[in-house]
Amino acid sequence: MFSLSTTFVKYLFFRFSEQVSSGALILTHLLIASVTFPVCGILGLLLHDSTINCAPEICEGLSLLQHRGQDACGIVTCGPKGRFFQCKANGMVRDIFDESSIRKLIGGMGVGHVRYPTAGSFNNAEAQPFYVNSPYGIVFAHNGNLINTASLLQYMDATAHRHINTSSDSELLLNIFANNLQQTGKFRINEEDIFTAIGGMMKQVKGAYACVAMLAGFGIIAFRDPNGIRPVGMAVRKTETGKDYLFASESVVAVASGFTDWDDVKPGEAIIITRSGVSRRQVVEAAAFAPDIFEYVYFARPDSVLDGISVYRSRMAMGDMLAEEVKRVLSNNGMSVDVVIPVPDTSRVAALNLAQKLNLPYREGFIKNRYVGRTFIMPGQQMRKKNVRRKLNAMALEFSGRNVLLVDDSIVRGTTSREIVQMAKDVGAKNVIVASCAPPIRYPNIYGIDMPSRSELVAYGRNEEDVAEAIGADLVIFQTLPDLIESVRQLNPSIKRFDCSVFDGDYVTGGVDEAYFSELEALRADNVRSKVAMMTGDLGPAEGKGGGGVPVNGSGIDEGGTVNGDDTVGLHNSWKR
Repeated sequence: MFSLSTTFVKYLFFRFSEQVSSGALILTHLLIASVTFPVCGILGLLLHDSTINCAPEICEGLSLLQHRGQDACGIVTCGPKGRFFQCKANGMVRDIFDESSIRKLIGGMGVGHVRYPTAGSFNNAEAQPFYVNSPYGIVFAHNGNLINTASLLQYMDATAHRHINTSSDSELLLNIFANNLQQTGKFRINEEDIFTAIGGMMKQVKGAYACVAMLAGFGIIAFRDPNGIRPVGMAVRKTETGKDYLFASESVVAVASGFTDWDDVKPGEAIIITRSGVSRRQVVEAAAFAPDIFEYVYFARPDSVLDGISVYRSRMAMGDMLAEEVKRVLSNNGMSVDVVIPVPDTSRVAALNLAQKLNLPYREGFIKNRYVGRTFIMPGQQMRKKNVRRKLNAMALEFSGRNVLLVDDSIVRGTTSREIVQMAKDVGAKNVIVASCAPPIRYPNIYGIDMPSRSELVAYGRNEEDVAEAIGADLVIFQTLPDLIESVRQLNPSIKRFDCSVFDGDYVTGGVDEAYFSELEALRADNVRSKVAMMTGDLGPAEGKGGGGVPVNGSGIDEGGTVNGDDTVGLHNSWKR
């Protein structure tokens, strides 16, 4: 049966948009947009010596943030006379940035971005950083997710008259910032104008966002939402001629690049860096500071420090706390454990501390193929199952005839856990007990981690016994939420609250109800189907979302058949397949 892809729908929409009302226009746009790119890595670099190209360092920094995004990456630099140079595409940093592409990125300041795999588009045009030429020329990289997209799209169309070209709310956020700057009406702006524009934007948008922006010929800017949900910080490096400045999602970039004095951007704060100095401003009143606790559980590198908390030390503490819960539950169930085995890689630190605390042997039972990406966000259960077997191999000598305690950072869908438990039993494990460093995940993350809908979460509507049955384990032990919070908070007692919404359903920004969940889940389901179709080649007459495969009246496909919307408007993209 013939079905219209969203690419073709998008063409029809723009072809006949003059015939529909503004309200209908926004509704149609919502149906084909509103997909976010979660848990990304952002980076901004300004070198004091403008004759030195910053692109090689940005590329190195993005490789250190690769764990935060493996789907797409991009760099935009600013060279002489405020000209921007761009290279971005789908793929890993090592695949997109070779010597030739880096050499074409001219200028002493720039912005970089890595994007996490999502249920969204494969279109290169949706790789970040984004760019608008008015006013002044702005480049923008964003990590997070907005939750009031519908009203913002209405505002962009009816009031600001700005066109949003992709399905990323990052582009939406950029255009709101640009529109606020444009309202100054000035030929040249100053720091005060920028702070005012960002403050106005923060009052308009709701959600999680850590952003790095660059104004042509001016400087780089970073800001963070009033709750500080997503991380970003800054550092400085002294040189013979002056000071270089760095913004990054994680401190590991600063340490590896020789920067010092790491300082987290505060909630509701904006920082502007030019070659003449640094300006900081609390542009809106900080709300309840609540960094996402899942950064410490899973996403951040262990050698990073986020908001004054060592990720490594927090995972050590998680292992200590979990050990007490494991001891209690095993005793209540009359069970014993012969060996502790981590599920690589994130849970290793916690598993080792747990084993030491319980005086149990710690063994590496799974060998990981490091050339296969993370699996929990992959679309389609069969694809995830196949990838788990490609990703891990169990060593029979460590499992055979033993009661095994598998330690994992968390259990999301349960697909990976089920395959891992089965692998352990296939090589002879007598009993398999799974201990999770995180509590049961029963709610979606709406602030930038593209977790599945509630019905796909294995712990949704289930107790511990049900989860154990679902993943084939003999017993499942979850960290308690108070213990998880304490394991992180004890390293920085000034933080009174964390965003734990995936565990308790308490969304710090408010504005989340059943209608929001229903719309979000419907969009994610549609986009998962679209992405699976893209991967399997079952695209029908036209490709999925976001201006992909089949051209409609010359939709930007070059002679070689590659697709890149940014080659048709705005910046020229130096990356070619």
